[in-house]
Amino acid sequence: MAAISLAKVEEAAPALVGLYKSAGVSLRKHGLGGQRAAVYLVVDHSGSMKPYYRDGSVQALADRVLGLSAHLDDDGSVSVVFFSTDIDAVTDISLADHRGRIDRIVAGLGHMGRTSYHLAMDAVIDHYLDSGAEDPALVVFQTDGGPVNKLAAERYLCKAARLPMFWQFIGFGDPGSKQFGFLRRLDELAVPHKRVVDNAGFFHAGSDPREVSDDALYDRLVGEFPQWLAAARAQGIVAPG
Repeated sequence: MAAISLAKVEEAAPALVGLYKSAGVSLRKHGLGGQRAAVYLVVDHSGSMKPYYRDGSVQALADRVLGLSAHLDDDGSVSVVFFSTDIDAVTDISLADHRGRIDRIVAGLGHMGRTSYHLAMDAVIDHYLDSGAEDPALVVFQTDGGPVNKLAAERYLCKAARLPMFWQFIGFGDPGSKQFGFLRRLDELAVPHKRVVDNAGFFHAGSDPREVSDDALYDRLVGEFPQWLAAARAQGIVAPG
């Protein structure tokens, strides 16, 4: 059973009903029906991201993640971290207030700087630990380029492998770009030499992420989550479920 019912989604966010239904199909397909998780969205706010804010790609991703979260978390909202050179905002997007929410948040932010993955990861880890959540976390981490500090990003991911958190990275931009080489390496970091479990995935959403179908996007968002859950449970990182 979903954390939030279809009837409640229809009432609070009728525009997201289609996304909610598509997310449910993908979750059931991957054996995640009834699974509970805290869902986070991390959004790149660096200067090169301007076109993706302007054309609605970031808002579309937020809506899709919200539709997924309604199955996994009963609070009706997604915690969102905006990052560039520093942490630009830690806020949330709710079912009842999702329309244009990204534009409203960004309007209050300052300079769009560079990409400090490790600071964004640190902010998510702190938020999760401070929340007292008992369910594991699914972190959707969007970016259009590599980090300013690759070593720090790798260290954070490896240390975070001992926490009940799975990091699903999404690349916006040309799939052939060398900018994403680092994320491919993160995805393939050795287990157990580098990290106790494989706690991350990566996929490209292309130069126009809105063109990726809802079904395809959800399959990529949750495709590696079951394997991580099994490995994390085997290591005692996630409680048996």
